[in-house]
Amino acid sequence: MRLSRAERSLLSDWWFSVDHRLLAAVLFLMLAGMVMAFGAGPPAAARLGLPDFYFVERHALFLLAGLAVLVPVSMLGPRGVRRLALFLCFFGLALMVVALYQGVALNGAVRWVHFAGLAFQPSEIVKPGFVVISAWLLSEGAQRHDVPATEFALALLILFAGLLAMQPDIGQLALIAMVWAGMFMAAGYPLRWMLAIALAGIAGLVAIYFSLPHAAERIDAFMGWGGTVSDQTAIALSAFSEGGWFGRGPGEGVLKTRLPDAHNDYVFAVIAEELGIAACLLLVGVYAFVTLRAVAGALTQHSPFVRVAISGLAMLFGFQALINMAVNVNLLPAKGMTLPFISYGGSSLVSMAMAMAMIIALSRRRPNTEALSWPERPADMQAAGVAASPREIRT
Repeated sequence: MRLSRAERSLLSDWWFSVDHRLLAAVLFLMLAGMVMAFGAGPPAAARLGLPDFYFVERHALFLLAGLAVLVPVSMLGPRGVRRLALFLCFFGLALMVVALYQGVALNGAVRWVHFAGLAFQPSEIVKPGFVVISAWLLSEGAQRHDVPATEFALALLILFAGLLAMQPDIGQLALIAMVWAGMFMAAGYPLRWMLAIALAGIAGLVAIYFSLPHAAERIDAFMGWGGTVSDQTAIALSAFSEGGWFGRGPGEGVLKTRLPDAHNDYVFAVIAEELGIAACLLLVGVYAFVTLRAVAGALTQHSPFVRVAISGLAMLFGFQALINMAVNVNLLPAKGMTLPFISYGGSSLVSMAMAMAMIIALSRRRPNTEALSWPERPADMQAAGVAASPREIRT
């Protein structure tokens, strides 16, 4: 099927308005994740007594689900993205509460909900919605002082962070706090407020250290304060030295058989051993390209909401990739965070597909009036002397 600019259809309008390079980079990461599932999945399945291609087949299903999310969501307009984000955020938060009481504990944390034979993390559902709703509130709060939008954004952060701390999931808590702080800065709030947020973040880290022994143990090991580097981290570091620049070859890695989380948290180390440091650097470049291109696109937007939302979603994607890779090379304490689109994990893959779909949707080329901050209406435009077309009124 060939699309034409003259053709007026939903698909052709979408295709000629999206950022093709950004979309291609995302699809490349999805394909790379499928390739790595063949390398890291079978050893993990064998270790658990599962069929050899158990994780490969499930990763393929998760990938299809991600694609099923990516295309339709990227066709939405800014208002559609905001409405979807509102649903995802509060539906996911409700499920996080359910998980605390009826969820399944794994490695001392209650993060999973089982439904219809599937296990998923409600916090992953919340993340893209939380970013977009926070961006909306922060952008409104920075421009309008007659509504308590900033206070609502802060309350939403405290609610989400509190539920993550109760699971506990300190890695995700740190991630969403960094993203929220980045959006706060992007929205244009005074620098002195940023200082207050930074001090609050430091106080939160100190509280976590003294209240959660598991987190304190990981920090002690990382800082060399009496703890020992985990076996997984030591093996991951060995994978980089064993792989060298060009690796042992696809499927030829041996250290992955000793890594319990080789197919998810430590898949970056598997890439290093089998494909080499050169492949790792290429992957870093792709993640950097996606993040920076999205941010660059955000800077061209006229709507403060769209600008802050794209920036926040890009930070969510980039920070998560950075944290995972930093853990693999022992630059950060172990956090149990996936590498976007590469690691095994359906909740994370679909969540990141949703985030990237929202970036693509918000950055599409469209008339400026479609991106006006809610609740601005055509009446507001007419009062300012701007005519609104019927199409803009329907948007």
